[in-house]
Amino acid sequence: MPTTEEAPPASGDALWRAGWYRFAKALPSPNFGPRPRGAQIDLIVLHSISLPPGEYGGDEVQRLFTNRLDWDAHPYFQAIRGLEVSSHFYVRRNGELWQFVSCDDRAWHAGVSSWRGRENCNDYSIGIELEGLEGQPFEEPQYETLASLCAAIAQHFPVGHIAGHEHVAPGRKQDPGAGFDWRLLREQLGWNPQMFPEQVIRL
Repeated sequence: MPTTEEAPPASGDALWRAGWYRFAKALPSPNFGPRPRGAQIDLIVLHSISLPPGEYGGDEVQRLFTNRLDWDAHPYFQAIRGLEVSSHFYVRRNGELWQFVSCDDRAWHAGVSSWRGRENCNDYSIGIELEGLEGQPFEEPQYETLASLCAAIAQHFPVGHIAGHEHVAPGRKQDPGAGFDWRLLREQLGWNPQMFPEQVIRL
């Protein structure tokens, strides 16, 4: 397991310090960069990930996001060998929350993408990975952590939209997929339906 670091201390009851969330386990990734000047962080992008696909409980995702994955440990890893990616957050099956990149910075999670006419979603979004396999169901503790995290993000940043990777990169990505319960997340957050993708609003 990669060594975790304490998130920068929060003053008083503040939830955030320099873009780091107080209730996440901090494991800084080298895979990030500055956001464009004046970028408005108003989009949350949800993903799913498991390494190897469909296997849970290991530390391979943490290792991937910190460039410490042993590419020879599993045949699947040869297909992603040398990949340098990151996400701001990662929610384990048991609801455990990790953070790899300050939300003030640009994580490398969405790739070629666009949302409502704006390209390069990484520039203005916060990426959240859920431990899971696209199309398969997720666990109740994950939804609880996700809802709390999204609410905290919206208190700190001017969030106006939330979407899946499949919505910002249609045809290229399919996560989190049909197994993700968008209706449940909408109910938990109580956000305006217009903040969600049109496909989700119809659910």
